[in-house]
Parts: sequence; structure tokens; C-alpha cells
Amino acid sequence: MSITFRTILPEDNEQLAKIIRTSLEEFNVPKAGTAHADPTTDDLHTLFQTPGSTYFVAEENGKLLGGSGIYPTERLPEGCAELVKLYLSESSRGKGIGKQLLEKCFESAKAMGYSQLYLETLPQLAQALTMYEKAGFKTLDTALGNSGHYTCNIWMLKKLD
Repeated sequence: MSITFRTILPEDNEQLAKIIRTSLEEFNVPKAGTAHADPTTDDLHTLFQTPGSTYFVAEENGKLLGGSGIYPTERLPEGCAELVKLYLSESSRGKGIGKQLLEKCFESAKAMGYSQLYLETLPQLAQALTMYEKAGFKTLDTALGNSGHYTCNIWMLKKLD
């Protein structure tokens, strides 16, 4: 298995949007108030041209497996970015690819000067939750910033070393 990681390209948009929406449907996550209904999901390449952001995709033999990024979400505390849109196709889960994407995001966030990463998720995504906890994310009592994903009811924060 030869997996490569690279930054997002315009031609990745359609496949990534499909992976994200299929994943959310698979776990019976509500469409409203999540990445499913987020209009930026269809053009992630443009979204991640925003200064202070980046998005990585995982690919195997030319096939897109998923991706993850960091984004300077509005109203987050100084030095904090949001870990966003970490989704993998069903066949690529449980193989450590998500963890590798997380590490890429941690390295990039530090290189961009961020000291913390914030994320929002849902209880239906239990496997991802476990991964976030193992990576050092701690649960918060309330949301930070203004992601627009009002259905997400688990908020987590990680201090970057």
C-alpha cells in the first residue's frame, strides 16, 4: 500500500465532496448544520486558498482516499485554527491514514504559527472521536468560533507543542 499525501488540487473537489457527504450519510449524521450542507464542500480547493489555511489529501495509486485541513475560522481565539473536514472513504478507514493526516495538519499549523487546534464533531463519529482523544484533543463545554456547523455538539481543543 503506497499512500501519498499532497495539498489539494482543483480536480479533487468533486471526489472529496462525494467522500464527505457519503461518510456523513453512512453514519446517519444530519445534513443541515454540517459539512453535508456547507456550500464550501463543493469547492474545497478555493476555500483552502485562504491565507492561514491548508488542506491535504491522501491518495493511493491515483485514487483519492480522503483528506483533512486547517482553517482560520472566524472568531477563534488568537493563535487558534480549526481542524476541518477530516473524512476518509469507507475502504480506507482503520488503516492509520487519518492519524497521518492529523500529523500533517499539526505540522502545518505549527509552521503557520498556530498554538492550538479546535475541532467540532458529532457522537455518531465515534471512531474519529477516539482518534482525536488519542491525538491529545480535550473536550470543551462550549463551541468556539463561528463555523456555521450548528449541529455539531462535541467541541475539542488541542495545544500544539
